[in-house]
Amino acid sequence: MKMYRFHDKCNLRKLENRTIEMPDVDKKIATCLHPVAGEAKVINNSPAGEYLSKGDSMYNKSTLENGIRVVTKTLPELRSISVGVLIGASPRNETPNKSGLAHLVEHVMFSGTSSRNATQIAQLMDEAGGSMGAFTARDYTCYFATVLDDYLTYALDLLGDILLNSIFPSDNLEKEKSAILREMNTESDMPNQRTHALLRAQAWPDHPLGCSIAGRPETIKGLTREDVIYFVHEHYLPDRFIIAAAGNLEHEDFVAQVRDAFWRMVGQSQPSAELPPVYQSGAIIEHMPVSQAYFSLGIQAFPYSHPDRYRLHVLNNVLGGGISSRLFRRIRMEQGLAYHIGSEYHAYCDDGMLVVEGCTTPENLIQVLDLTMDELWKLFGASELLNEEELWKAKMQIRGQHLISGENTNTQMSRVATQELYFGGHIPDKEILAQIESINIQALQRLAGGALRDSLSRVTVAVVGPKTPDHYNVSQIGELFSAYSRKSKEGG
Repeated sequence: MKMYRFHDKCNLRKLENRTIEMPDVDKKIATCLHPVAGEAKVINNSPAGEYLSKGDSMYNKSTLENGIRVVTKTLPELRSISVGVLIGASPRNETPNKSGLAHLVEHVMFSGTSSRNATQIAQLMDEAGGSMGAFTARDYTCYFATVLDDYLTYALDLLGDILLNSIFPSDNLEKEKSAILREMNTESDMPNQRTHALLRAQAWPDHPLGCSIAGRPETIKGLTREDVIYFVHEHYLPDRFIIAAAGNLEHEDFVAQVRDAFWRMVGQSQPSAELPPVYQSGAIIEHMPVSQAYFSLGIQAFPYSHPDRYRLHVLNNVLGGGISSRLFRRIRMEQGLAYHIGSEYHAYCDDGMLVVEGCTTPENLIQVLDLTMDELWKLFGASELLNEEELWKAKMQIRGQHLISGENTNTQMSRVATQELYFGGHIPDKEILAQIESINIQALQRLAGGALRDSLSRVTVAVVGPKTPDHYNVSQIGELFSAYSRKSKEGG
């Protein structure tokens, strides 16, 4: 089996920082949306209406005797099946001196069990023509596999073996620690990755949302086999497990197979006290020998299950969601100041952030940041709210992305798993799209003129680029943001 690991953004858009489309908790509309008040319309008359109604009727959920939740989406027209084991264990469950432990556990789960070594695990999935992998996210860890329907039993047996019988050999543990350290060094060499890490650290200092999922070099080096075993025994418990599947399957048969693979798992997790994240504004610059200045600019947004997130997805689409977005048109097409510019909505269980990312020449950085803030102010300050044409385009783009991405088992499995995690149930596709369609300009205006405009007074930015103090520095950036902060507080 081919093994892939994804970290932080966790979308399988890299197979993606980014698709198998596994949960992209940062930006996948498919898994992030939940109904809001409003009249559903239009979708019922769409060509996809019959397909959506049929597809959502194939959803089922069961809970095993030991507390494991099993959710499925039956797609009988396909030959493949995607299976995911989503576990409510993440960097949130680490202590500061064990930073990176959740991620290390995910790595060493593939090092061998009491009945299979690492090579046998890989060979089994290769023989089945499948793929297997795992990733660690901010709110959970996920192990997944995609196989032909004939091999579903083998995939479940293998996942059960890995999660219940891993022996964590000491020599493999040291190899994985070295691999993680190299991974961290590689990401540090990538300026666009580095700006995002710095942005998080600046916005959420001393909180798991702001820390590296991979940990810190000094803590990684100190982690032991005993730490791994303790973490698994403490947090890999059945009430934290969601086992999801989508494809050519029968729900009751799948539940029976899950029971056979995971019946020995017992225990009950203990609630953990966690301080809520406190968002902080500010600017940070890190110098690197590159030709361009890379930046990530963030404003505080909504957590994953917030009732206004539909509307924020629409606003984000208008702001920087494509080549017809305001940021791309003005900064790339009209001014020619950047090759890449765009925005994303990153959401977690207890907070969120709207992020604008781009790069430009050092001498143009301050101007690009000013234009970015100007577009944010126009949209969220409600001085130049979107028109009917922009709203229609945003809805159609979101709708198209949702339907297209849903045409594979990986995405469908991701949706039912993450919806169960964040909402405790299923959100039908038809309902999601109907609620998107029900959004109007008046609702967006109320949202933009409230919490989002207030967020403009607390902007966070991280810059990675060459050392050119004449072109940009923290003082210049601070003065720019202070002007918009005063404007936001004065209301115009």
